[in-house]
Amino acid sequence: MTAPKPRIFSGIQPSGELHIGNYLGAVKQWVALQDQYECFFCIVDLHAITQPFEPAEMPMQIFDMALTLVAAGLDPERCTIFVQSNVPEHSELAWVFNTVTPLGELERMTQYKDKAARQESVLAGLLNYPVLQAADILLYHAVAVPVGEDQVQHVELTREIARKWNSRFGEYFPEPQAIVGKVRRVLGLDGQAKMSKSIGNTIGVLETADEIWEKIRVALTDPARKRRSDPGNPNVCNIFSLHRHFSSEDDVAWAEQGCRSAGIGCIECKRRLAENIVEALRPIRERALALKEQPDYVVEVLRSGAERAHSVAAQTMTEVRRRMGLRRGAELAEAEAE
Repeated sequence: MTAPKPRIFSGIQPSGELHIGNYLGAVKQWVALQDQYECFFCIVDLHAITQPFEPAEMPMQIFDMALTLVAAGLDPERCTIFVQSNVPEHSELAWVFNTVTPLGELERMTQYKDKAARQESVLAGLLNYPVLQAADILLYHAVAVPVGEDQVQHVELTREIARKWNSRFGEYFPEPQAIVGKVRRVLGLDGQAKMSKSIGNTIGVLETADEIWEKIRVALTDPARKRRSDPGNPNVCNIFSLHRHFSSEDDVAWAEQGCRSAGIGCIECKRRLAENIVEALRPIRERALALKEQPDYVVEVLRSGAERAHSVAAQTMTEVRRRMGLRRGAELAEAEAE
């Protein structure tokens, strides 16, 4: 009998289609993990509403994200793809975990401090974001979590929450490990910050060749290269960093040598990168165009994914309630019969 695969969980916010930052930093890794693990991948709409959003746009953003995830290589036959709010046990377990999580642990989270510093009135949802994240992970007894470097602290908090709950109610939840991919941080086209839609420094994985070129054409490069004859330093150029992800070894060497020696201009370097990005993303774009002709298929992927996720989540919450003395009517009747 074949041993069951270890389980992993990871989530992504419903921001519409993927951009190359979250594709390289997360989804490409997810695709590679499908055969090694039993995978639960979640579109985390409950996390998304901790920031300003447009309710009318949310359903299409969720749909577009699901479509792009499948186009990027997530196979519904080999992983579970679902929407967070379609499995209410996420919210229930998050509240349970709030009762064992010290306030100080939440206040020291780096992401919370960074975001709270930019807000005049800090909402409780922002503070409790990592508690919901812990519930997302532990609801499925995930033993590992593929995350970006900026989320490792949240996984550590998840481990701490599991320890605190287990010490009070008995060993039940695992202490998951973070799986941090080789791509730690993808710089945006502004060359200043991590690629992010909120900043507008991204390239979407479904953008056309012309759209990709227009964005790369005006992207920031090495500030030392004011003229074509000025030599540069590829290590401080975001265009060169993208070459490392999308170009062949020969093209990377060509770009590096040409930049250092001023043998090529930035526009040549950008043109080659744009061509390579277009070619690398072509299979994803073609699958996405085909999926857009099958919207019912995407809806069914999310429906069946939620059904599978709920079957696991319900079992977890039944045991959590039993251990905490919070049984529902049917569970009370069963306990009485025992």
